[in-house]
Amino acid sequence: MRASLRFAEGPLRGPGRGGWPMTMLVFLETHDGELTKGGLGVLSKAATLGGEVAGAVLGSGVRDAGARAGAFGASTVYVVEDDALAAPLPQPRVDALEAVVAESGAENVFFAASVLAADVAAGLAARLGAGLNWDLTDVRVEGGELVGVRPALGDTVLVDVGWSSTPRLGLVRSGTFDPVEAGGSAEVRDVAVTFQDFSTQATLVDHLQEESSGPSIEDADVIVAGGRGLGGPEGFTLCEELASALGGAVAATRAVVDAGWYPYSAQVGQTGKTVSPKLYIALGISGAIQHKVGMQGSGTIVAINKDPNAPIFDFADLGVVGDLAQIAPKLTELLRARQ
Repeated sequence: MRASLRFAEGPLRGPGRGGWPMTMLVFLETHDGELTKGGLGVLSKAATLGGEVAGAVLGSGVRDAGARAGAFGASTVYVVEDDALAAPLPQPRVDALEAVVAESGAENVFFAASVLAADVAAGLAARLGAGLNWDLTDVRVEGGELVGVRPALGDTVLVDVGWSSTPRLGLVRSGTFDPVEAGGSAEVRDVAVTFQDFSTQATLVDHLQEESSGPSIEDADVIVAGGRGLGGPEGFTLCEELASALGGAVAATRAVVDAGWYPYSAQVGQTGKTVSPKLYIALGISGAIQHKVGMQGSGTIVAINKDPNAPIFDFADLGVVGDLAQIAPKLTELLRARQ
């Protein structure tokens, strides 16, 4: 359901600086020297809107990674390389991105949601006095104007949102757009930055990364998710074994994460991550709206639950009513036998 509401930054105004097409800049986050999937997905979407599309890559030793953004729709990539950007801290990136916005003249700045990107977007909005719309699930051009789309009322409706001034800042919900490699190359431009004194006061003491095997839930083509129907943390062994047989990843609902059964990094839902695998298998998940909004973009949804009235059966492609403690191990056994 879509509601024709306009809010957040007021009614949409006409396009800036000579009308459409507008200039668009995408913040491209890096991890271990590589551009992240989320940023490339937003870049690919921006390239479909028409207009001039650029990327911003900020860090230390990231110039080569930035050059690869041309394959996903960027005609120009602005690179800021500095030791102050080596650690994943937001404030130096606010300074750097402010300089890139000034250099590029970008009227629209998009971010793929992450902990770091959300901090940078908020800081840049405050620095520039700009409007920020967040949790966007779509962006389009309508009548020569930029329109954002975001869920509201517990993801039960979609509303159109706009901006009253430039630059327009938009934070896109994680996992909304997939990267589309279309070929092409980008001109790489280096941008010099003078950092504010207060921007370099924080020091990253330690940065721990959870060790895991297999794909992350954001990248996995197959996800096996567990809910309270697993009975306890030991029940996630069923999910892990099935996911291993399918070459997939394990996810969890908010209820089991809050109960301490599984790490928050695996949480899917309104307050967790949004995923869109080709196959999503839900074990013991009732299907509350808060969880549905995080996985409803999956290609095929299979639900196993002993409750025939579980809400998840209303939107699952295949539903199995039965004891998952018996069904899941048998399914794993059959898969391994075929391999």
